[in-house]
Amino acid sequence: MDRRLSNPPVPGAPVDFSFKCINSVEDVLLEEPRLGVRPLKRCENGKLLSQALRLNNNTLTDLKGFGETAEKLLSDPPQLRWIDLSFNDLSTIDSVLPKYRNLSVLNLHSNSIRQLSQVDKLAALPNLKSLTLHGNPIEGERGYRCYILSVLPQLKTLDFSAVTKQDRVTADVWRRMNMKPRRLRRNKDE
Repeated sequence: MDRRLSNPPVPGAPVDFSFKCINSVEDVLLEEPRLGVRPLKRCENGKLLSQALRLNNNTLTDLKGFGETAEKLLSDPPQLRWIDLSFNDLSTIDSVLPKYRNLSVLNLHSNSIRQLSQVDKLAALPNLKSLTLHGNPIEGERGYRCYILSVLPQLKTLDFSAVTKQDRVTADVWRRMNMKPRRLRRNKDE
């Protein structure tokens, strides 16, 4: 058997829909991605071969239809490794994002996220290594960095800053002092 045929296709350049004045995720399907230095690759069915999606610098307020749009646009959406949603107007971390278990980079900076507990949704992303949330109202919350590192201990960078050994020690102490242990719920019959 020819080895070239058995290997999955090499992903192309990031699919870039930044600065397109996109109001809803579904509007992406009406736009052409920006051309970059590296050419976009398409598979036989016309879908884009990429593991990176840029939707930054638009006017998104939610991610309604993200999964369906990714299915129509990309050849293998579960393989998304990088999503840039920075500089939009997102007030929550949508529950669709943890479905992309291979995500390693997620940019959410300069949005409108107000509740630190929104970060909890990202705990389901075992491969997440880089996260940006600065420029959101939650940045001003007491214990912001420690909370995030407690919920996402696998991060290597937070807000474009390396996570140090001391950050991890501080986050661990902070967690033990501030987060209540989760107790198992018992049935009333027990």
